Amino acid sequence: MTSHDPQHAFASLDLSAQLLQGVDALGYTQLTPVQAQALPAILEGRDVIAQAPTGSGKTAAFGLGVLSRVDATRIQTQALVLCPTRELADQVGRQLRKLALGIPNLKLSVLCGGMPLAPQLASLATHDPQVVVGTPGRIQELLRKKALHLRGVHTLVLDEADRMLDMGFEDQIREIVGKLPADRQGLMFSATFPDAIRTLAGAMLRTPLQVTVESSESPTRIRQLFYEVEPGRKTPLLAALLLQFRPESCVVFCNMRRDTEEVVASLAHYGFTALALHGDMEQRDRDEILLRFANRSCSVLVASDVAARGLDVEDLAAVVNYELPTDADTYVHRIGRTGRAGREGLALSLCAPAEVSRADMIALHTGTPLEWVRATPLAGKAAGVVPAAMVTLRIDGGKTDKLRPGDIVGALTGDAGLPSSAIGKIDVFARRSYVAVARGKADAALARLREGRIKNRRFRIQRI
Repeated sequence: MTSHDPQHAFASLDLSAQLLQGVDALGYTQLTPVQAQALPAILEGRDVIAQAPTGSGKTAAFGLGVLSRVDATRIQTQALVLCPTRELADQVGRQLRKLALGIPNLKLSVLCGGMPLAPQLASLATHDPQVVVGTPGRIQELLRKKALHLRGVHTLVLDEADRMLDMGFEDQIREIVGKLPADRQGLMFSATFPDAIRTLAGAMLRTPLQVTVESSESPTRIRQLFYEVEPGRKTPLLAALLLQFRPESCVVFCNMRRDTEEVVASLAHYGFTALALHGDMEQRDRDEILLRFANRSCSVLVASDVAARGLDVEDLAAVVNYELPTDADTYVHRIGRTGRAGREGLALSLCAPAEVSRADMIALHTGTPLEWVRATPLAGKAAGVVPAAMVTLRIDGGKTDKLRPGDIVGALTGDAGLPSSAIGKIDVFARRSYVAVARGKADAALARLREGRIKNRRFRIQRI
């Protein structure tokens, strides 16, 4: 929202000074459309169901509602936020902690699968967190172990509810909801509104306010091209289009998990730096793939819709629909990942004859005619494929070893002799660190780091 009308400012809301401190720290001044429509009702305690795309400001909308009702002096879980993936839960947890900056002694726990259970049990045993953000499977597991207590919950949030249903979490959600007080507030956010979501909302929410927000990005900033192609020629056409447009970063969406691996194998054969991302992967593998894509060590990410939730890449050059989704809302959500922040976006859709009816449905839904283009699939080998600019090195040491990004930069520019311009994004976690290095310098950097030391210690280092 660009308007500076005072009624669209956070200061116009009935927020405590503690919450306004968090709002100021995040640099928020004006309300986004979803915040302007939903927040007043949320703060009044009403149930809300909102259709809002990623990047619309929905986390702050429900986050401020959740935190406005939390009593940090009461040691009891008072709010529960359910997310489909660990990546999204981590993002939500980080943003809520920032919003809660001015609230002393607030305990917020992120409880997700793919993480060791024992530390979570130990944390819950010390005292109940006032706010819990988690994935349905792990929350269900902790409830069954009687480690998590929800009798004091007054606010339930389902974030990206459509993807939770897509991932088969409906039974877990219903079991969790059955353990909550009946007089709780319910907030449901979803990028799409299939019938299953409306049914779930009917069972969980009480006369909710319905809010619908279209993508804040103008569709004209995303060039949308459609290509009719026989199913067996899709990968050669994809390779030809990647060579034609040469996007620095690109997400290719497949409807089926197995297709992601097949497409990656074909692209690798052509010489592209491509990785697959789908829900069957171990959490650590998914984390590393997302990290490599974000730090430009991989230029093409081939993903299923569910796995791509939690993908946080600011400047995505292109989106490709390897297959058209079965509903138009998902199409709009996919392509909304490119062309953000005023940049030009590119969305390419490969359409088999059997998918033409889906394309017609998209045209009807968006209200704009589709631009159909002819292109020739690649024949034979690819020429001129440019590999990803960076390579990722993994260091088996992290925050617990007192490693900081500056220590890694020092080792690379000192002992390893790299210019600082050859060093990209550095991510330091508890026990591992990752650094992106210019592809042409990676082998030398790896060899020298293995021979030398970081902070006077030797660490196991490998290229991934």
